[in-house]
Amino acid sequence: MNIKLLILLCVGLIVGTKPVFSQSKTLKVSENRRFFTDGQGKPFFWLADTGWLLFTRLSREEADRYLTDRQQKGFNVVQVMVVQALRSVNVYGDSALMDRNLGAPNVTEGASFEDQLQYDYWDHVDYIVDKAAEKGMEIGMVPIWGNAVKNGKTSAEQAKAYAQFLARRYRDRPNIIWINGGDIQGDVVPEVWEAIGSTLRAEDPNHLITFHPFGRMQSSKWFHDRDWLDFNMFQSGHRTYAQDNEAKDLRYGEDNWRYVEADYARQPVKPVLDGEPSYENIWYGLHDKTLPVWTADDVRRYAYWSVFAGACGFTYGNNSVMQMRKQRVQPAAGQASAGIQQPALSVTEPKVALWDEAINDPGAGQMMHLKNLMLSKPYFDRVPDQSLLAENGERYNRLLATRGKDYALIYTWNGREMKVNMGKIGGKQVTASWYDPRIGKLSKIGKTENKGIKTFNPPGEVRNGNDWVLVLEK
Repeated sequence: MNIKLLILLCVGLIVGTKPVFSQSKTLKVSENRRFFTDGQGKPFFWLADTGWLLFTRLSREEADRYLTDRQQKGFNVVQVMVVQALRSVNVYGDSALMDRNLGAPNVTEGASFEDQLQYDYWDHVDYIVDKAAEKGMEIGMVPIWGNAVKNGKTSAEQAKAYAQFLARRYRDRPNIIWINGGDIQGDVVPEVWEAIGSTLRAEDPNHLITFHPFGRMQSSKWFHDRDWLDFNMFQSGHRTYAQDNEAKDLRYGEDNWRYVEADYARQPVKPVLDGEPSYENIWYGLHDKTLPVWTADDVRRYAYWSVFAGACGFTYGNNSVMQMRKQRVQPAAGQASAGIQQPALSVTEPKVALWDEAINDPGAGQMMHLKNLMLSKPYFDRVPDQSLLAENGERYNRLLATRGKDYALIYTWNGREMKVNMGKIGGKQVTASWYDPRIGKLSKIGKTENKGIKTFNPPGEVRNGNDWVLVLEK
């Protein structure tokens, strides 16, 4: 073949086409159906951030900065709304849809990253997805948020066409996870969620799919037996114990470990995780600004409780970051404001940080210590085991225990005394240590006989937020 022709053909394959990746790089459910693995079968501990409005509110430069920060803090998944509302536009003023029709994505034919004249909403999504892939991060894509569907302006046919478009556009990228739903009950406009889930599965058999439900609810309530649902997600929500008002059988309150416990027992076995607990620096119950805000202490409690109960990972959230809160910019005289998107929650008070300040809130930096702890032990044989505890408490006094063959981990949120049934792991003696979830430091206690009931007293005084993990090793 003529060398010049060969070069032109190669250039033609590169320019103006989407990247194509090997499906061996996509996440998979582990053999025991409890966890995730990467494409090589190695453990993948889901540590996500809720960057819900990443696609609409951040520029490319800002998105680069955000993703770099989250990568450095150990996050490997970002949960994002692809389309928040039928009128959604991005920071550049590009509309996601034509005529607010979910079945008609607003795509500029022939558009590319380099061609600003033909730049569109979906090029911007492509850019961020590929930038995340460069950093080894997954994008958990919520096709359409629940509020944009429950008003009845979207049909199952439109949803199917839209899901088909998304699947065909992104199925060859390695770092996609589909998150159907979006803060909504599965029995609200159920035909739309079924259309999206089944179409994504038919068009894209290689990427994982789940469902993000309304607060204090579980995807398993409606979709556990669906072939398109690979793993369960629940939203433990933002309310306190006192603010709960559900029926008695759903009143788990802040006990997010109970959702894990319930889904862990279901058949067929599927992984489960808390996809939206209380956000750092958001008010109890979300809207009453006279109430206290959730802190890094609370975030750690949700994280360790759920993971030690058997979850395959955890999703962190921050009030300012989830909505990418920015200074409001007024358009110049005579200039359209289409590209200026308002935040999901109206937060105008000076004490609420902007997104690029809030990325450094302490809870975000502490999440990697949980991930590091879980990956430091044999991963796939880990099980929840409350029989390690000779006694336990309720609410903030609750202890959560998990173990493998030769190690055990027990978490206390308030530094209370632990009475432990020994002999649950191998060895005549075990080495005991304290792990500090705030800084990720392991401090050895010493060796002890691996029989009878042993009492362990964590450092410091008993108070909420003085949390510790007891580590026992053969």
